[in-house]
Amino acid sequence: MNTQTKNKVNRILLTGFSAVLFSLYSTLGSAGTIVGTKHDFSGSGWSGGEICVACHTPHNADTTVAEAPLWNHALTGKTFVLYSSPTLDATVAQPDGSSKLCLSCHDGTVALDSFGTTTGTTFMSGSSAVGSDDLGNDHPISFTYDATLAGTDGALHDPTVGSVTIGAGADSKSGTINQVMLLAGKLQCASCHDVHNKFTNGPKLLRIANTGSNLCLTCHNK
Repeated sequence: MNTQTKNKVNRILLTGFSAVLFSLYSTLGSAGTIVGTKHDFSGSGWSGGEICVACHTPHNADTTVAEAPLWNHALTGKTFVLYSSPTLDATVAQPDGSSKLCLSCHDGTVALDSFGTTTGTTFMSGSSAVGSDDLGNDHPISFTYDATLAGTDGALHDPTVGSVTIGAGADSKSGTINQVMLLAGKLQCASCHDVHNKFTNGPKLLRIANTGSNLCLTCHNK
């Protein structure tokens, strides 16, 4: 099989893979859609017209990544400056889990088009990038949020009780903060932002619209 034929076959496979993923997320109950959002890369020349390929691949995935299926993007290797405050009671460490995957574009040092075997040249900039390695002015992530922390802090809801609902109608998901918002008991980027826009069509892919600080007040008891 010559190179041109191989490329054509790969393009067909990726197109089919994107369609399968899109269908899967729709089937799982999707009030929103990734199409047309900031995470729809199909209009970028480097994507080959694909939506999903920058993050996922049907073949030769990075098997070291357990936080996302069939991972395809280069990982950030940055050691980040972390948020700190005299009022912060959580123990904050370097980003891990799915947050590290987010930062593999949003740190502004790993190119958006660095996926597969390609080293890209298109970097995120502006308000969407954290600023190289500086997370010091952003909400802390990758920390354990449990009843002990809530009790120590005094201004956080106990994540093991109460009820949170995201989405509406058949597309809604309800449960405790721990069940709906946290990942393995930790607050991560995906606690507030829905990378696949499954539940809302609001700005910044927020999982809960922040009208009246509603998203903030989901966790903060103010």
